[in-house]
Amino acid sequence: MRKILTFLTVVLIMFACKKVPITDRNQFNLIPNNQLNASSFSSYDQVMKESKLSSNSGQAQMIRTVGERIKNAVEVYLKENNLENATEGFKWEFNLIAENIVNAWCMPGGKVAFYEGILPICQDETGIAVVMGHEVAHAVAKHGGERMTQALAQQAGGITLSVLMREQPENAQALAMAAYSGVSTVGAILPFSRLHESEADELGLTFMALAGYNPEEAPKFWQRMKAKSGSAPPEFLSTHPASNTRIKDLNKLLPEAKKLYSKSQKATNNRIPNLSEISNSTSEKSEGKKEIQMKIGN
Repeated sequence: MRKILTFLTVVLIMFACKKVPITDRNQFNLIPNNQLNASSFSSYDQVMKESKLSSNSGQAQMIRTVGERIKNAVEVYLKENNLENATEGFKWEFNLIAENIVNAWCMPGGKVAFYEGILPICQDETGIAVVMGHEVAHAVAKHGGERMTQALAQQAGGITLSVLMREQPENAQALAMAAYSGVSTVGAILPFSRLHESEADELGLTFMALAGYNPEEAPKFWQRMKAKSGSAPPEFLSTHPASNTRIKDLNKLLPEAKKLYSKSQKATNNRIPNLSEISNSTSEKSEGKKEIQMKIGN
């Protein structure tokens, strides 16, 4: 009996082990994409219902435009490299939420949300592309499924996602949100989350370069984020790499990303207006509304 269980365990691991696109990191993920996406889409719809979407149509459109541009570049690259299954079943969506929160995220299946509070740090469309590429990378690399595999084993006693969704849908959704955001205990999920963040930085740099955005702006964005964050928690207690570590790693990756950017420039000629232009245009069209200032720290 023990031999049979060992054999089944080995088979399970073989089928559950996958490679992350581009980085080729071995990944243990037990969550089927269709179940993961179904849970993600339900959670995303709930967030959108409970949130107030931005009334600044220009900025909201910029989020969608940059998102579509990166999404298209990623899908072309994946197809050319026989990796199109990485985004199979995705239903891309890009929304801007009207809250002064310095944050953005992407759920499995391509469901992206930005908050207005991060736009001053982005400054322009390239800054948005830094964040967009990073968040899209989480979805393409299936980080949500990987986290949820760990969370199921840790918090649900090994129960499968399909059983949890059928018998305890509320707990399944809460577990999914925790997995997507990396919320769990120190020493278990958090160290892995730092790995995910570093991998998303690497993939995000590649994605923005493929879409025709200058990757040299990525370290600059994180420098601005560091200045905005002020006193940050120690790296070993954070789900994110320390800012200095992140900036150093991005600078090391720049040479290869710049090669991709140079190639993409030959096929990318369209220019997206920057945030200050969008803000000014919106203010002119909306009489009586306070002009939006897009300076860092506002």
